[in-house]
Amino acid sequence: MPKLLHFGVLLFALPLLAQSNTGELRLKVTGPDGLPLQASVELSCDALQFHRSFSTDDSGQVTAHTLSFGLYRLQVRSESFSAYDGLIEIHSALPTEYLVQLNIAALSTAVNVSAATTLLDPERTSTINHLDSKAIADRPASLPGRSLPDLIDSQPGWLYEGNAVLHPRGSEYQTQFVVDGIPLTDNRSPGSGPEMEADEVDSLTVYTAGIPAEYGRKMGGVIEVNTLRDAHPGMHGQAILSGGSFDTAGAFASAQDSWGRNTLGVSASGNMTARYLNPVVPENYTNRGTTGAFSLNYDRDFTSHDRLTLGVRHELSRYEIPNQKLQQFPELQDPPGTVAQLQTAGNFETIGIASYQHIFSPNVLANIHGMVRDNSADLNSNNGAWPIAAFLHNDFKEGYVKAAISIHHGRHEWKAGFETDNLFLHENFSDVITASPSDPNYPFDPGTPKSFAFMGNRHDLEQSAFVQDLVHVGKWTLNAGLRWDHYQLIVNQNALSPRLSVARYFPAANLIVHASYDRVFQTPSFENILLASSASVISLNPSVLRVPVEPSHGNYFEVGATKSFLGQLRFDANYFRRYENNFADDDQILSTAVSFPTAFRKAIIYGGEGKLELPHWNRFSGFLSYSYIVGNVWFPVAGGLFLGDDATNATTQLTGHFPDSQDQRHTARARVRYQISSRLWFAGGAEYGSGLPFEFTGTPDQALAQYGQQMVNRVNFADGRIRSLLSVNLSAGADLYKKETRSLRLQGDVENLNNRLNILDFAGFFSGSAIAPPRSYFLRLAVSF
Repeated sequence: MPKLLHFGVLLFALPLLAQSNTGELRLKVTGPDGLPLQASVELSCDALQFHRSFSTDDSGQVTAHTLSFGLYRLQVRSESFSAYDGLIEIHSALPTEYLVQLNIAALSTAVNVSAATTLLDPERTSTINHLDSKAIADRPASLPGRSLPDLIDSQPGWLYEGNAVLHPRGSEYQTQFVVDGIPLTDNRSPGSGPEMEADEVDSLTVYTAGIPAEYGRKMGGVIEVNTLRDAHPGMHGQAILSGGSFDTAGAFASAQDSWGRNTLGVSASGNMTARYLNPVVPENYTNRGTTGAFSLNYDRDFTSHDRLTLGVRHELSRYEIPNQKLQQFPELQDPPGTVAQLQTAGNFETIGIASYQHIFSPNVLANIHGMVRDNSADLNSNNGAWPIAAFLHNDFKEGYVKAAISIHHGRHEWKAGFETDNLFLHENFSDVITASPSDPNYPFDPGTPKSFAFMGNRHDLEQSAFVQDLVHVGKWTLNAGLRWDHYQLIVNQNALSPRLSVARYFPAANLIVHASYDRVFQTPSFENILLASSASVISLNPSVLRVPVEPSHGNYFEVGATKSFLGQLRFDANYFRRYENNFADDDQILSTAVSFPTAFRKAIIYGGEGKLELPHWNRFSGFLSYSYIVGNVWFPVAGGLFLGDDATNATTQLTGHFPDSQDQRHTARARVRYQISSRLWFAGGAEYGSGLPFEFTGTPDQALAQYGQQMVNRVNFADGRIRSLLSVNLSAGADLYKKETRSLRLQGDVENLNNRLNILDFAGFFSGSAIAPPRSYFLRLAVSF
């Protein structure tokens, strides 16, 4: 017990910085006599699509937490007093204390501020996409397991491959979610990890360049997820019911109560559908899934300088693996089978988080975050599994601590800190080959053992430290940082990663020009990495590829500009290049959803992005975005589970290159929203993709037997490209009841109105097949109080 007490004292003595580039506003409103006033407060920023309403308490005070850096419009109103309308900057992690003194109406001298003033943030050094609570609430419908990934996929430079696996700027499995200051670096797609509901999220900030040195390990893209909502006195919350095509139904409920210096929040959700993963054939065989989640958060402000936050969440998903035709209809096999395949999988996760914040002075702030996590994944097969019956029971336990300090000094915003992440991996895999060697579709080399089993355990030890500085000099802003990482699992490596981004604001032209350089050190996915590197795989085949997967080292470059037009439109344009050694990818065992990390010698990825955004103009709002990406990957390959001829090909293919699996040259997205009346709105959108590359190793007859004529018609075997994708979507919403904080809202969505067969992936060497949903309909009823 004394040791635990000493550890606890040490843990809470360490300083930590929470989210990067966020601050806090502490506002006080008084009358001309200096006495506190109860007032309504509006805080907005068009650059962030941010708009919040607050009310001051009896002492005239209100606090807005977790504000992304930017320029905000502040409006304060109180009966019988003049209104205040002004601008306020949030560019420090230190709380910004602000006093507004209202005059009596007859003496009003307030000067109105144009909302267009907040359309640009002159001190932003890279393009950062931000989604606030309104954009999250108005989002188009999503199938269970995808509400959060769908929001991210709507941003320029991001696209799906397979089962809602996010790929930022051509990267594979290098996406990092930072949830309330805690980084989650494992694969969070529906087929690999349980979902966090988008309704639980208050805001998102998405980085693909100019990434703060605070973040590392997974650097293709970083998503800051904030679930902590501003405290309002009394009980508040929402309940949501949804349903639609594919027998989809869901429920979500959350409540938050604030009293004194305490805030308690709770949420729960449950969903089911008959289309959980992307099926491999249009008929959507065996694809049911259910998800569930529960979270509890407690926040206590001991003083104006000390805050404690505690949280726990439990999430789960259970689902079926979609069948191909030969698996669904065993009579088509040779020799004929008797039972259809049924593979089931599940993911389960429990997380506990604790943080403590202390403000030492108006210029020094420190926190500590700690996290413990238990995560498990299962896969089971029935007797009809073909051509292989696979079984998986993996889990990992994680302990994480991050520490840093934030100091404001003149023009500088310093941050420095360290983190340590310890995982204990456990893998348990087995398989039985069920296909007959005489079957013309038999996918294994002669002599491959009928069965195989593996069990392994190992620690993954990772530590890092960083320092960064945000400097403001006139119209220039500089963000510089340095990060050190240590990784020890299959290999043991250290790396230093400098980061630098700079911006120049030209107010006369309403223009910001920026450039950034990110040195990255990316750790491999630990999904089945022990099996892929184990000597026991030699028993599967004497010819096997066993080259350890090493971390990726890369250099990311970006130049771009942001400009506003007519005080209503904002245009972002970027050009980027990424150079990586040991480029991370994955290899999948047939259609089992069991994957292994791989790495190619190097990759070069480049392209451009543009986004035209209309935050609001009269009754209209919306955006239009375009992405152009070219990616090439060079042999040889390391890692994976390559056996027999596959291993021979992998070891002899030492030169040459091929298109990156996310090499979709053209991607365009658009969405326009029209506010018909104060309580009724309509929106329409579309998404276009020119198609990903593929490499099918079978014959045309095998393709027809496994996938059918519809899918074969949607791929171009001569070019090795999937044919273009197009999906048109419509949404409409109505506020059936609205009064003060209470509302009843109905939303309807039609997805893929054009009912096009959109293929995301077609069977190849490194990935399976995946088909996007056909025309589908959804309804959503939300009650807020």
